[in-house]
Amino acid sequence: MTYRIERIGRTDTDWERLREVRLAQLLDTPMAFLETYETALAHGDEEWHSRIRRVNEPGSVGLAAVHDDGAGAGEWVGTMIGFTPEPGTALLVGVWVHPEHRGRQRGVTDTMLDAVVAWARETGARRLLLTVHEDNARAAAFYRRRGFELTGGTKPYPLDPAARELEMALPLV
Repeated sequence: MTYRIERIGRTDTDWERLREVRLAQLLDTPMAFLETYETALAHGDEEWHSRIRRVNEPGSVGLAAVHDDGAGAGEWVGTMIGFTPEPGTALLVGVWVHPEHRGRQRGVTDTMLDAVVAWARETGARRLLLTVHEDNARAAAFYRRRGFELTGGTKPYPLDPAARELEMALPLV
């Protein structure tokens, strides 16, 4: 299988692709995101257009992993989004890869993370932060393999305050 990484927002139909992927994310791994499937399903077109605009603002990057069909098109099979909430820090959110395209041998998640790390360094970030749900062992293991470490920071998971989100950081310098 061949994959490529694209910036989200390159085409007029990316908002539809983003919606489709977001709904798949929420069905596959609901604990990894801060909204429910029902909430996302109820969003109107303007919300999806707004999300495309946000990932293209200065200090932001939205990336999609595309399963290349050989004809220049292809299906989005993953996303990663980065923001710079403050100078010197980048934040990683919206991380997901379709189950059929996961695995170290395919390299989709690693390739997207490499692109986000390069973007974060270009912004001058000295560290890349993320939060991971305490029960999302698969994601936490990937981040540890890539050099992220727990910071000790935690916060309640917004959709279930009894659960925790764990902060992880990757030094970029």
